[in-house]
Amino acid sequence: MPDTPMPIEPKLSEAALSAGPPRRRRRWPWVLALLLAGGGAAAWWFWPQLSGQGAAPPASTRPAGRGGRFQGAVPVTAIAAARADIPVLVEALGTVQALNSITIRSQVDGILVEIGFTEGQEVRRGDVLARIDPRAYAAALAQAEAKRAQNLALLANARLDLQRYVELARSNGASRQQLDTQRAQVAQYEAQIQADDATIETARTQLDFATIRSPIDGRVGIRGVDQGNLIRAGDANGIVLVNQVAPISVLFTLPQQDLPRVITAMQAGPVVVQALASDGTVRASGTLLTPDNIVDQTTGTIRLKATFGNEDRMLWPGAFINLRIQLGLLRGALTVPLAAVQRGPDGAYAFVVRADSTVEQRPLALGLITASQAVVLRGLTPGEQVVTSGGLRLTNGAEVIVAEPVRAAPVAPPPVGEGRRRGPRPGGGAPAAP
Repeated sequence: MPDTPMPIEPKLSEAALSAGPPRRRRRWPWVLALLLAGGGAAAWWFWPQLSGQGAAPPASTRPAGRGGRFQGAVPVTAIAAARADIPVLVEALGTVQALNSITIRSQVDGILVEIGFTEGQEVRRGDVLARIDPRAYAAALAQAEAKRAQNLALLANARLDLQRYVELARSNGASRQQLDTQRAQVAQYEAQIQADDATIETARTQLDFATIRSPIDGRVGIRGVDQGNLIRAGDANGIVLVNQVAPISVLFTLPQQDLPRVITAMQAGPVVVQALASDGTVRASGTLLTPDNIVDQTTGTIRLKATFGNEDRMLWPGAFINLRIQLGLLRGALTVPLAAVQRGPDGAYAFVVRADSTVEQRPLALGLITASQAVVLRGLTPGEQVVTSGGLRLTNGAEVIVAEPVRAAPVAPPPVGEGRRRGPRPGGGAPAAP
């Protein structure tokens, strides 16, 4: 083979060899920028924790100070014990009942031809409620009156005959027996007239029963029979129920232990009974009528009855109602709010604020306790301040700061035109104008 010269590789210059690859030469500025940014972020994040190592601990973690569970004075609210007239009240659950409740029934048989009331109507005594077909009873009355007229004619004839027999007996024209027989005949017809009078009165009464009237002032309910039906005197359901709702009565029970106080209060004067609504407001006021004459031995309670005027018809028969009965009045009793009274192993106590802004845990002897107040028999004097809130954080001798009680700010009504929030219409589109 002929000799072929090999290609000669080009030689690189020294500058090209020392420069290296172009990509590695341009990457290191970006790496340096990332490292600087990461270090700054870490310093920003950890600086608050490092700078707060020497800060003081929060007040809630400080050790307890003088006389209290927390360091420093404890904020509390307080009120002064004062004398006031406290009513002696008992509460009970009662049932409203109509003062008189009458089921209107027919006393005669017949077709109901007329309904004289509207359901729910207020009726007066004597108002016509219904009418029964009166024709049969009117005919019976006419028949009784005719029978009496017939017997009156026979009596008149018998009296004339008796007069004749008397004149004949004077001249011996009639025997003594005939005269006595005629006198008996006259007496028989007179008795028949009396029987006819009774029959007429019965027939007239039956005719009056065909017109049914209300026996009391009251309110009619929902009728139990419609016009055109045949009703009988023995029907148990009746035509309608009439309840006397003004005045109205309430029945309730009290424990037998309250009976002496009830009797004492009734001897002093009328006992006020208040009917309460569900929110505690007074719905109606009445008076206690009487307690029952016997105590229920199975429950140890006694029934009582109160009456209410109920002019506004706020009480309704059959409803349950909460009652409040005032059995007396404690005049000039030393009272504190019930929130100021606390209980401990030794009984009731309260924290009394002293002149040096410290408190004293003082035992109390309590009397009557109401829903919001307690009567203090011993342990306080008028004018001493007792803690009403914040007492759970106190001990005997703790330092306090008496603050004003927090009162709810009045809620202002919304401005006119802003009572509703604007929003899209149900079908989309622009918001509706207010």
